Amino acid sequence: MNKSNLRLFNRSVRKIKNILNPVIDISDEYTSLLCGINAGWLERGNLYSLNYAIEHLPSGSPIIEIGSFCGLSTNLIGYYKEKHGVTNKLINCDKWEWNNSGPMGNSRISIADYLIYAQNTYMGNVQTFSGNDLPHTIKEFSDDFFRMWRAGEEVEDIFGRKTKLGGPISFAFVDGNHEYEFAKNDFLHTDEFLESGGFLLFDDSADGTEWEVSRVRDEVIATKRYEIIIKNPNYLFRKH
Repeated sequence: MNKSNLRLFNRSVRKIKNILNPVIDISDEYTSLLCGINAGWLERGNLYSLNYAIEHLPSGSPIIEIGSFCGLSTNLIGYYKEKHGVTNKLINCDKWEWNNSGPMGNSRISIADYLIYAQNTYMGNVQTFSGNDLPHTIKEFSDDFFRMWRAGEEVEDIFGRKTKLGGPISFAFVDGNHEYEFAKNDFLHTDEFLESGGFLLFDDSADGTEWEVSRVRDEVIATKRYEIIIKNPNYLFRKH
């Protein structure tokens, strides 16, 4: 079976699984309107997982988000924080740089310009929808972000505020580079600081996914140090 046919087969399998085990979608008026105006790729099942993790946080330690793009998940985390009266600081990172610096398809727009636009859009989105509780957004790749976290550095976020990094983490939403090496590093770094009872959500980790983050998902399960709390269809883990 060639790669094209394999992709079609995997998509068909996922569709069948979704019919047999439908995704729990807790969309409400706010999330539906937000998704209509805030760019981003959201698996609606993540709403249930984000809501659950934030409602059951083990402590007041920070929430971290790896990969911010245009701020859709960032704003959703802020929404569920407010819903549950959670005051944990949200600290996230994105460099808004990809390996591909060429044009967008056959257009005159470069990927670099696309990502500049994405960052500007992100800033406007979170200032509008999370303005009363702005996330602390660090413009770094995740490896560098965790290096600074490990060192307990005080850094400046994209809004010009001083932010102290370091210490335990209560919940991590990992939605960065989905290639195996990068996703594995994001897990290893997160695992170093995620406290007992803390939550870990991998985007695009559903069964049958073509993303290499699925290999990391399986390795997390194999450690036997994490409990699967929700599979909807992406995996939400809780650390023992």
